[in-house]
Amino acid sequence: MASEKPLRILLVDDEPLARERLRVLLGDIAAQLPSEVVGEAGNGLAALALLRDQAVDVVLADIRMPGMDGIELAGHLAGLELPPVVIFTTAYDNYAVQAFELNALDYLLKPVRAQRLLTALQKASLALRPDAALLANLGREVRGGGRTHLSCHERGRLLLVPVAEVLYFKADLKYVTARTAEREYLLDDALTHLESEFSDRFIRLHRAVLVAKSALAGFEKAGGDDAEAYGWALLRGVAEKLPVSRRQWAPARALIKGA
Repeated sequence: MASEKPLRILLVDDEPLARERLRVLLGDIAAQLPSEVVGEAGNGLAALALLRDQAVDVVLADIRMPGMDGIELAGHLAGLELPPVVIFTTAYDNYAVQAFELNALDYLLKPVRAQRLLTALQKASLALRPDAALLANLGREVRGGGRTHLSCHERGRLLLVPVAEVLYFKADLKYVTARTAEREYLLDDALTHLESEFSDRFIRLHRAVLVAKSALAGFEKAGGDDAEAYGWALLRGVAEKLPVSRRQWAPARALIKGA
């Protein structure tokens, strides 16, 4: 579906040839969806500088770029009063998927194909319409009804943690730690909020612990002199044990029995 006015597009990629390829593809699909390239940038910093003076509808952005990468750029764009639609064009599909948390509409794997680009821009054209129902349906299609990644700010960089890879969340003072098989991440999310949002995937073991149901491998009763927990949960993929409260002991064990 072609939009009434050409989509104003900003190309962000540190490779000039990649930007040129996108220009060619946009020309190839112009009859089906008119667009206008209003600017080009070699990284996120240059893109933000351009956007101070130039309004755009869609940003086609690479992921890995020097200075400021596409993920950080998307984070800044999400904070704008009227943010443009972000579509990632990248050779790294596993990294690009993380961009959905930052409201990226789609990601395209390089080499980008004309039909795939057309489909993504048609979504963008719908998203830019002032129609709440269309926008809500589009969000459910792309996001699946909830976050797939969590934010972690680390040494001045934004990291995104795939929810599917989290084994457990543990609260400690004002921070919540998300543990994957590889490492830990400090999050800004509250444990109660995570429990509510991801109740289909995680179960509470203790006032300070949520565990992925799929990560539970077994349980063992705590010693009589163990004040920290009524019992302990054993996990797949990591050697550590998680405390289980008396209240949560039966519902947590029922998950194993029902598996």
